[in-house]
Amino acid sequence: MGFKCGIVGLPNVGKSTLFNALTKTAAAQAANYPFCTIEPNTGEVAVPDSRLKQIAEIAGSKEVIPTRISFVDIAGLVRGASKGEGLGNQFLANIREVDAIVHVLRCFEDDDITHVEGRIDPVADADTIETELMLADLESLERRADQTRKKATGKDKEALTVLPMMEAALKLLQDGKPVRLLLDGIAAEDLKILKGLNLLTSKPVLYVCNVAEEDAANGNAQSEAVAQMALGQGAETVVISAAIEEEIAQMPEEEQPEFLEMNGLSESGLDRLIAAGYRLLDLITYFTAGPKETRAWTVRRGSKAPQAAGVIHTDFEKGFIRAQTIAYDDYIALGGEQGAKEAGKARDEGKEYVVQDGDVMLFKFNT
Repeated sequence: MGFKCGIVGLPNVGKSTLFNALTKTAAAQAANYPFCTIEPNTGEVAVPDSRLKQIAEIAGSKEVIPTRISFVDIAGLVRGASKGEGLGNQFLANIREVDAIVHVLRCFEDDDITHVEGRIDPVADADTIETELMLADLESLERRADQTRKKATGKDKEALTVLPMMEAALKLLQDGKPVRLLLDGIAAEDLKILKGLNLLTSKPVLYVCNVAEEDAANGNAQSEAVAQMALGQGAETVVISAAIEEEIAQMPEEEQPEFLEMNGLSESGLDRLIAAGYRLLDLITYFTAGPKETRAWTVRRGSKAPQAAGVIHTDFEKGFIRAQTIAYDDYIALGGEQGAKEAGKARDEGKEYVVQDGDVMLFKFNT
């Protein structure tokens, strides 16, 4: 199961620098954090998780395999993209293929790097891209809504089911608001319909404030303005200096902590970005552990045990019988599987069990 975050931004905001640092870091840490290039503009990186190593030590595992998330470097956007300006058509098509949007905003001054709009205003930059996405959604949805209304008039069951969500999304777009505002408190059946519409502005957004090196630790007035904007949208922000991340990516791993400390940082911005992307997609991690390997697996929050088993192999889901489940804290405190069993903390869970973050699981299934 792959989860993709698309990295977007206007030209010259540091988007590609950030992506290159992300992929170089992953490649440099290949022994512990696998990285592979899927396409020229796509990289898979490991999600940092300290629990993995602790479980592996107790299980005596020969190999440790983290869970991963994909980042896609999407072509730079310019005003008018919704009408095909610049690489607009490619940009919009690529965004449709990702699960979430990581929006890089320029929050630094540099006379040597021109800004496509001739000014440094990250909030206005965010508005430019949001507007283009809303215009593209509006054009697409208006066309589909007309067809759906005609079918609904003829009492078509599917059209009658889908139309109310289409109309709600259209109203938001016509009011100049993104469709993701509909997601709060939405019923499961409506959420399924909304996702089926595959609208650009229904995707969750994470704002990345690219600041100068001296602002990496605390941000600046521009990144604070972005944070206030994001707060009003229920979105997250991460402050990163792409220049620092580029330097870190080229350093030996043992030198990185000291360099980070010199810049007032306790962890790399990329680690924070990866973790935030994971949260943005509302993902959780469960683990499998044994002498051969300890491995982290990704599922969406709310997934049931058979769905989690299916991430390992589709046969596991089809033939699911039960899952031996140990909470992470119990696994650590009781010294692993055997200790958990003796303490009565290893539970057999059935098909309706909702997987919890940190569960250590062993699936029983029929082939």
